Amino acid sequence: MMMIVEERNYAFAPTDLPGFLKIYEEEGVHIATRVLGNLLGYFRTEVGPDLNEVVHLWGFKDLNDRALRRAALWQDAEWLDFAVRCPSPIRQRNRLLMPTAWSPIR
Repeated sequence: MMMIVEERNYAFAPTDLPGFLKIYEEEGVHIATRVLGNLLGYFRTEVGPDLNEVVHLWGFKDLNDRALRRAALWQDAEWLDFAVRCPSPIRQRNRLLMPTAWSPIR
């Protein structure tokens, strides 16, 4: 069965990125993974034009699975409490990616 991968990119003000990474590591990732499930990777940019950005990849069975899990995340009391205390990104970009036939992640 082929999954879809959601790529989420959040750009932060330089002074907000360390605080975001700290609170997300301590609280956010555990809540998000509990609800969303399949965290494929979480990265921060080190060089290039898009500094102070985090990139995370989430795998879902299909678009319906993604929609249900994302809706459940925003109904989760623990996530809502976390979200109001977390630094907000100044820019966000999301993409849905479909693996090729030869992709190791399918």
